Amino acid sequence: MGGLALLTAPPTAFHFAVNVGILPLPIDSSFQDVSGLDQTMETESLREGGENRFVHQLPTGVKQGKLSLKRGVSSIASPLALWCKETLEGGLSRTIVPMPVMIRLKGATLVPLRVWLLDSAYPVRWEVDAFGSTKNELAIEHIDLAYTTCTRML
Repeated sequence: MGGLALLTAPPTAFHFAVNVGILPLPIDSSFQDVSGLDQTMETESLREGGENRFVHQLPTGVKQGKLSLKRGVSSIASPLALWCKETLEGGLSRTIVPMPVMIRLKGATLVPLRVWLLDSAYPVRWEVDAFGSTKNELAIEHIDLAYTTCTRML
């Protein structure tokens, strides 16, 4: 019974890995927080003539969220930082290079329990938390990525 309970128990959310691009970028795969695995079916309300008891909700499409990554401020030589810099400082005068992003939620044995693949992701926001002379904390950066589709692989 104990082994079966482990197989069906929901996984914990503290052990995960994020890879941006085709090849794993180990220097850029350590994040404090990852959020934004979000899909929403958008609908349009339609009233039927002469029918006042209800309103039809018709699907219009699926909207993806934005993936938010949070980590300590990285070196400018970081491949992820360079990609963000190139995309966001380009001012749309440079071609945006979308990349796949893989998020793996891992178990205690480091085996992936859940895997999501985000297609055609690109940076849309980069922010650094406020600095404070009375704080004894890491300088944290936030990176938001827009993506086309989110597919749960496992």
